[in-house]
Amino acid sequence: MDPLTEKAREVFASDRYAALTGIVIDAVGTDEATCSLTLDERHLNARGVAMGGVLFTLADFAAAVAANRELCWVSLDSSIHFLAPATGNGLTAHCIALKKGRTTALFQTTITRSDNGKTVAIAETTMIKASS
Repeated sequence: MDPLTEKAREVFASDRYAALTGIVIDAVGTDEATCSLTLDERHLNARGVAMGGVLFTLADFAAAVAANRELCWVSLDSSIHFLAPATGNGLTAHCIALKKGRTTALFQTTITRSDNGKTVAIAETTMIKASS
């Protein structure tokens, strides 16, 4: 396994909510990350599609992983655009840094269906460097 992914898994091992939802870290690069989630009944709303909060949690976690080789960045603002129903057997979130400055950064996360690659949501997250 590559060192960046291994380090991210160590750093985020104590993220209890991500673990509870089933999100896993698949790959980490410099200022980018890919995380995934296998969908099951607990993720679905009354219409049988993944609840918006599930997509938001996946996007938020992917942005945190992409931003943090060490825990120093926190979300300042985040928005999500739901583009299609999140159905299928799983979701993949790929997050990249659009701009990373000295104190703030902007990340974009694209969430796709794992079975067919269809984009279901795009999130943008502004991060701020946390004071020590």
